[in-house]
Amino acid sequence: MGARQHLHRLEEAFVEETIADRERRDALQRQVVTRSRRRHRDKVHRKGSARFVLLCLVLIATAVLVTVVMFETLYIVMG
Repeated sequence: MGARQHLHRLEEAFVEETIADRERRDALQRQVVTRSRRRHRDKVHRKGSARFVLLCLVLIATAVLVTVVMFETLYIVMG
């Protein structure tokens, strides 16, 4: 009778360990997905910030170029 109880306890422990292992694996998978989404979101944000800075620089350069050309043209026409 003692051997059966021992075997039954071993089976219960195995089932509990299997369930715990499955839960750990699922939690790890959720962490991987969350980390991947966060990295993708951060990457998109960095690219967007870089594009915004580039757009600002191009707009400033265009304004400076147009101003210089306008005054040179005005100087030529008036001069």
